[in-house]
Amino acid sequence: MTETPPYQVTDPFTGQVTQTFPYAGDAEIEAALASSAAAFEAWRARPVAERAAIVKRVGVLFAERAAELGALVTSEMGKRPSSASGEAAYCSTIFEYFADQGPTLLADHPLPGHDGARIEHLPIGPLLGVMPWNYPYSQVARFAAPNLVAGNTIVVKHAENCPTSALAIAELMRDAGVPDGVYLNLFATHGQVATMIADPRVRGISLTGSERAGAAVAEAAGRHLKKVVLELGGSDPYIVLDTDDVVAAAELAWATRTANVGQACNSNKRMIVMADIYDDFVAILVKQASAMTPRTPGDDSDTAYSPMVSRRAAESLLAQVQDAVAKGATLHIGGELVSDDGAYFAPAVLTGVTPKMRAYHEELFGPVAVVYKVSSDDEAVRLANAVDFGLGGAVWSTDEQRATKVASQLELGMAAVNTPAVWGPDLPFGGIKRSGFGRELGPLGILEFVNKRLFYVQPNRTGSD
Repeated sequence: MTETPPYQVTDPFTGQVTQTFPYAGDAEIEAALASSAAAFEAWRARPVAERAAIVKRVGVLFAERAAELGALVTSEMGKRPSSASGEAAYCSTIFEYFADQGPTLLADHPLPGHDGARIEHLPIGPLLGVMPWNYPYSQVARFAAPNLVAGNTIVVKHAENCPTSALAIAELMRDAGVPDGVYLNLFATHGQVATMIADPRVRGISLTGSERAGAAVAEAAGRHLKKVVLELGGSDPYIVLDTDDVVAAAELAWATRTANVGQACNSNKRMIVMADIYDDFVAILVKQASAMTPRTPGDDSDTAYSPMVSRRAAESLLAQVQDAVAKGATLHIGGELVSDDGAYFAPAVLTGVTPKMRAYHEELFGPVAVVYKVSSDDEAVRLANAVDFGLGGAVWSTDEQRATKVASQLELGMAAVNTPAVWGPDLPFGGIKRSGFGRELGPLGILEFVNKRLFYVQPNRTGSD
């Protein structure tokens, strides 16, 4: 049965649908899987250096087309123009890293003490990627780049609100020389995704999205014994133990929180601040929020905030904030829908959040800074670890040893000291607990979907001693 609405571009500034694309038919799904499986045999047989050269060309085209690619994302989900083009340009570094380093990372690994033994890193086959809307290019890049170098073929089901950027990636791949069937985009329904997961030709699945989507995909993959990588939600702690410049510290925290309108998995969604600087810290956040105004199309100023991805997303965030306020939290500023149409949500500062509120346990995927007051390092650690997420986090202090000690106790996939986060194509990304499992990027990311085959040759012991 066809699901509604179809893939479409909805202008987040106005809420108006500007383009629609039909779902793929079942015959198209079958043809794509057949093409991907057939292409795999030839692609895996190519020398890794040839695959890497094509992948490097993909990166070159991302850099060359950054402006036009960025414009598509801005129209689809409202991303700030410089951020949108910057995301596309950043993809070039991901493809370049795996093109340059992939052959070495995939090289056979000898086993000391066994002259005839080695670990090989071999492709496993067609992979399905279920991709998100918040970073439509870079999330595809971090999934596709390492696996193309490894010799796998790629089938992508992109977010329903990102059809034009999805088509642009597929065109870019063709223009870079990626062979037919090696990279495919499908406007699939959720039911068709389940069908593809069950299909024996699909050997692995990578999903970036919500907990709910991750659980559904993991359940289906588990029934069919398929490898899965999940990058899900986060409620990252951002612990400020002390600072010699509270203004700069709070301004950086605010800029980090409002990047991409707060729609980032590893955004600093929980600011945990020591009591002696807490009041000043909150006041500066409120001042930052008060200076922000709704972004109009074409505006790229630092004090303008974009609409969220959709009216529905903004309304969901509003419900979480209203629940907190109704149960005693303090909303210092913002936290409201700005217009009757569109997806503008006024950036907010929220304090006094307690475990009885949704905002304590749930991810707030939008421009809301939740700030907690603590009186000791141990209290900060307990609060940071109190939620079911475990993606990333940061700890700040003028005493690096103190911050390092606190950061080492956090239950996270990524911990940073005196920086909002660490990121780059060579650094693994991923979480624990309900933030998912598996890693993307870096030397770990390229090994998620390979057969780490033990290959052993018994030494020839014939002849005289």
